[in-house]
Amino acid sequence: MIRRRHVPPSVSLAEISPEVAKLSRRRLLRNGLSLGSLALLTGCDLSTHSGVDAALWAMLRFNDRVQSVLYNPQRLAETYPASAITRPFRFNAYYPIWETRMVPENWRLAVTGLVADKSPWTVDRLRSLPQQAQITRHICIEGWSQIGQWNGVPLHLFLRRVGADLRARYVAFTCFDGYSTSIDMASALHPQTILALDFEQQPLTPEWGAPVRLRIPVKLGFKSAKNLESIAVTNTYPGGFWENQGYDWFSGV
Repeated sequence: MIRRRHVPPSVSLAEISPEVAKLSRRRLLRNGLSLGSLALLTGCDLSTHSGVDAALWAMLRFNDRVQSVLYNPQRLAETYPASAITRPFRFNAYYPIWETRMVPENWRLAVTGLVADKSPWTVDRLRSLPQQAQITRHICIEGWSQIGQWNGVPLHLFLRRVGADLRARYVAFTCFDGYSTSIDMASALHPQTILALDFEQQPLTPEWGAPVRLRIPVKLGFKSAKNLESIAVTNTYPGGFWENQGYDWFSGV
């Protein structure tokens, strides 16, 4: 498994070479993902910054930075009719299904960081906010994808409701099963990014991320964290479970 210290993207398009800037978005992302896959296959420790390791580390970092520059917050992921839903939908997690964590007693969603209202949220309180339904594709970094139906609170609405500083750089998510991830603020404000409460029109069960999970169809599936415990708005790079082990941080699709 790759281990590297990730440097968050902070670059403008003007800083990227003219040759790279001329490439199409699709070609850039395809090439970037290939570089990420190459690094994953090496099994190297990228923290050494020596030889090939250092070159691969630089490629992965560059890939993240380019994706962040080219990201279009108005581009929507494709949506599908109910007839396209994959059944049964594949369980996906970094542990086997028999290790699924049950929801802790007296669960509350904590909100921390650069927000005005840090009061905790119950499921009922989340359900009192406007809801959004979507049928979108979950794309796993392992190479498979499936179409699922989700319903929940648009994250942009939630962040505004708690008085989040929308100029902050990151939104971080921690989970009661030990998982974590983070996204940039632009992706958090994307109209299809939701705090999902329902899967296939039923309340989430533990294997699907109960009581609430992140669902963000414009990023690879490992970004859609399950079993949320807290949300933090911050300017400090938060990393994440897989990101800290070498996965591309931005991971757009």
